[in-house]
Formats: sequence, C-alpha cells, structure tokens
Amino acid sequence: MSPRPSRLACIDALKAVSSQLIVLHHLAFYGPMSDAAYSLAPDMLDWLSQYARIAVQVFLVVSGFLAARSLAPQGRLTIRQHPLVAVWRRYQKLVTPYAAAILISIAGAAIARTWMVHESIPAPPHLMQFLAHVLLLHNVLDVDALSAGVWYVAIDLQLFALLVTALWLARGVSGQGARAGVVLVSALAVASLFWFNRDASWDIWAVYFFGAYGMGTLAYWASNPERSAIPLLLLLGAMGLAALIIDFRLRIAVALATAVLLAVARREGWLERWPRAAVVGFFGRISYSVFLVHFPICLVVNAVVSHLAPGQPVINALGMLLAWVASNVAGSLFHRYVESTSPFAALRGMLAGGRRGTAGESTT
Repeated sequence: MSPRPSRLACIDALKAVSSQLIVLHHLAFYGPMSDAAYSLAPDMLDWLSQYARIAVQVFLVVSGFLAARSLAPQGRLTIRQHPLVAVWRRYQKLVTPYAAAILISIAGAAIARTWMVHESIPAPPHLMQFLAHVLLLHNVLDVDALSAGVWYVAIDLQLFALLVTALWLARGVSGQGARAGVVLVSALAVASLFWFNRDASWDIWAVYFFGAYGMGTLAYWASNPERSAIPLLLLLGAMGLAALIIDFRLRIAVALATAVLLAVARREGWLERWPRAAVVGFFGRISYSVFLVHFPICLVVNAVVSHLAPGQPVINALGMLLAWVASNVAGSLFHRYVESTSPFAALRGMLAGGRRGTAGESTT
C-alpha cells in the first residue's frame, strides 16, 4: 500500500477495492456488531472474515510494482544516494501519517473502553510500546499492536529496504546492473515463495512477503515496452505456478494474478487509462488513509451500538454500515489534512525561517 496516490487508474482501482475489503474484513472479524448481525448474513460475514484479508496481497504486489518504477525502471538502481538514505526517506513518508493514526487509535480505544469490554480493544499503551510502533519494530519486539493492520506498514518498510539493498548490491557486482538486479530479485522471490512463505514463523520479516512483492517488481520490468516481455513473463508465471503446485496458497494465487494483470495493463497501454471513473480514483487516493484510521472508527461505532442495542441484529447490521461509511469519511479527511501534508517539510521550513528571522533581527 503506497502512502501517496499512484495516478495510475488501474492501480488506483486495485487499491480502492482492496482497501474496502480490508475495512469490511475487520468489521466482520472483530465484534461485537458482527456477532449480533451474524444471523442476517452468515455466509457473507464468514467470507469477509476468512477471505477478504487476502486483499493485502494486492497491496504487496502494487508496492513492489511501484518500487521498481521509482527505484529501477530498467532493472538497474537509478538513485545515487546511499541505500540508507533512500530507506530513511521511505520511513518518513510512511511514518508521518502512520504516527498520527496511532494517536487516533489510542484515543479511539480509550473512548471504546468507556462503552464496552471486548478483546478487540487494545490495552492502554505504555511509552516503550508506543516508541516500538513509531520505530516500526512492534512485530519484531513482540509488543501488542495498537491498531489492526499496523504490521503492514512495518513490513512495507522492510520490503523496500530489502529491495533497495538487493539492487544496490547488484549494481556493485555489475557495472550495468540490470541483469544482476533481475537475477537477485528473482532469487529472493523464489526463496520467499518456496521456503519462507511456507513457514509462518517468518511472518514478521520481509522475506515472508517478498514473493508477492518481488512478483510486483518483476511485473514492472516484464511490462517494459522497450524489451521483449516473453522471458520475464514466463519467469513470473513459472515461478508463481510452481510455488502453487508445490504448496497451494490462495494468497500467492491472488498475488500472481495481480502481478500478471499489472504487467499486461502496462504492456498494453491501459494501466493509466482504465478504469477512468472519478470515484474509483478518489477511493484509490485515500486508500492508505482509510487503512490507517478505519480501525479506531470501527471500534468506537462498535462500542456505541453494542452499548445502546446489544444483541439486536438489524441495528447492529446498520451499525456496521455506519462504521464502513464513517471509516471512509474519516479516511478522506485524514488524507486531506494529514497524509497530503508533510510535517517533516513544514518543520524544516519553520526552522529555516526561524534562522533567517534571527539573522535578520541581528543585522537591523
């Protein structure tokens, strides 16, 4: 999931649909509204609870695709700064809205605790827990999550760092670096698909998810109109199909289908043009913000509805609908006033302005 709009219609559509599925998954998975409303639509709630979360694979593939676009369009790392600088900049882009969302989650959980007692409500945080989240180390340090889905932000940074490092090493090995980069990324994707992704104990590390992320990266390189698409598309397809034959995982099937879709879309020239619906673009642009803030919104609505109308299926179903709509409204506001701004840049501007003002005062 990218913290900035892609401006690519097909990718915006994928992000829009996937982000909504994640919201609906959390509404179905965490009660108590879904428990009360279950009798009205058991099959739909079961599907959302069990399968809608697989939409996160779409985000992984899209992130790999866009990372290749920005870092190495031809397979060779194009940035000149040290990889640590690139990772630090990625961290800033991710953590600026993420930290604000964590504060909203803490507040939302505090409000929800006044209305209900439920296992889905995070406990009041301690300082080290909050710092672990801000540093994106909460999974590695095994601290309780302060919001649903925050693991993804940490994994996104790990994946970006792993890709940058691989491409940097490839450029060092080979002067041109393009072929070496493709080989090294492919090797990492194979290792993930055939080994790490089959062992859940690795799911706090990038290597567990690099199969999907790497397929997105390879999809971008395979879709380059200036080169033959057949070799890389065959490699991508063979890699994914072989992994599925050895150990079928629906998440890998979804990732493979997404990667092939993106490769074909760019190759055929409709990645930027289809679908052109303004509403799809809007929901694609706010997808990261919706992802970040929806859980505390859902918690608060759950608490209020379950307190006022416990066990009433229709009212709780309407509460789920309200939480879904409210999550998108909150995501839209968050995108406009938090994600689209840059507190780091504003802080640097303030400091620079302060230095200029001080200098001006001393000379007058």
